[in-house]
Amino acid sequence: MSTLAIVISLLLLMFLAYRGISVLLLAPLLAMLAVFISGDAPLLLPTYTDTFMRALGNYVIQFFPLFLLGALFGQLMADSGAAQSIANGIVNKLGTHHVVLTVVIACAVLTYGGVSLFVVAFAIFPISRELFRRADVPKRLIPASIALGSFTFTMTALPGTPSIQNAIPIPYFATNSFAAPGLGVIAGIIMLTLGTLYIQSRVRKAAANGEGYGDADEQKPQYEDVGVANPQMSLGLALVPLVMVIALNALFTYAVFPSLDLSYISAAFEGVSPSSQTGLWAILIALLSSSAWLVITRWKHWVDLKGTVNKGSIGSLLPIFNTASEVGYGAVIASLAGFAIIRDAVLNISANPLVSEAVAMSVLSGITGSSSGGLSIALQTLGGEYLAMAQAAGIDPELMHRVATLASGGMDTLPHSGAVITLLTICGLTHRQSYGHLAMVTIILPLAALVSVITLGTLFGSF
Repeated sequence: MSTLAIVISLLLLMFLAYRGISVLLLAPLLAMLAVFISGDAPLLLPTYTDTFMRALGNYVIQFFPLFLLGALFGQLMADSGAAQSIANGIVNKLGTHHVVLTVVIACAVLTYGGVSLFVVAFAIFPISRELFRRADVPKRLIPASIALGSFTFTMTALPGTPSIQNAIPIPYFATNSFAAPGLGVIAGIIMLTLGTLYIQSRVRKAAANGEGYGDADEQKPQYEDVGVANPQMSLGLALVPLVMVIALNALFTYAVFPSLDLSYISAAFEGVSPSSQTGLWAILIALLSSSAWLVITRWKHWVDLKGTVNKGSIGSLLPIFNTASEVGYGAVIASLAGFAIIRDAVLNISANPLVSEAVAMSVLSGITGSSSGGLSIALQTLGGEYLAMAQAAGIDPELMHRVATLASGGMDTLPHSGAVITLLTICGLTHRQSYGHLAMVTIILPLAALVSVITLGTLFGSF
């Protein structure tokens, strides 16, 4: 009965999330529903106040600084004019002859540099719309182009990316954001190359059929004024903070922290292992330094710096609590007797821990419609088991890290995904018009890259 309760709860979570109900409300209610159906009704309140809220709180404690600084940096990039300057600079370099590649690269540069994918979507869509119109390329392909540059290789594959998906596995596997860099680059090349070729093939097919941009009404997003008096920046100056994020992250990960004796931290803070935290600390330092650089160098141009800082800070709250609520939901599900059956089925689905891990991450990311949510739930409940399995099989934890991250970025863009719904809304398009192409570049091709990494990792190990 407990296993059935979990299945019912998960199906309702997926269905109601697709209908647009906030996971902040769904997660605790459906977790309690699973407890009730399991026959543990007398334990509802303590399960909520202790199991659910404790897991939620622990997640916030661990990852809130990253969500906060990431959102703040993204807002500073947007309001300083840097994001717009980068997008315009790339458009000027590539022109309208390669509109798909132009949009993909513009999105990739921004997201790899630490800008939130939602900020990127709002910043790039107006440019994409004009480019596609000039080139007479169907606008229904815009969401797939933006998603390819924002939701795929820069989010889960490229080494050093400051995305939350790339940070979540760090404390579980004692790795860093550059885990398995060679395999990450290979996965990134697969997604970028095949994704671009796929969309280009759709462009050619549309042209052969005489289909142009299209004249259906578009839903225009509500844009806010930038926060500086003179938003124009040179491309080189605008790229500096993005380069700083990656460079400082690498510097502290590979040079600064390894050269320091951090044993005093364990002595001062019981239970804190520096080796499992330095990867996160490096990202935080990089984001904070780059944010400070933007504030200082654009100091004379800011009109409402306080408003930008407040908007960025407040903007971090919904993402962190959405994900933390899903983690709390996962903790409750993991506490039920029926979860042992599901856990054993997943762990035993393959003798290869990489395959088992990939299945778990993919399924949970698909159910929750969130890569960070599915990844967090899976590692919260099964992270210890996967680390033990990897050690027993002689698998490098860096490889486990990269597979987990890649797997979270496959099934996360099913139709009920919040990111998908938001992107289509920004573009003024429907699932019927654009989802098929978006699914190809954000589900099918990332899964192909994942299979390739698992195969290479199994044959040659981590590199």
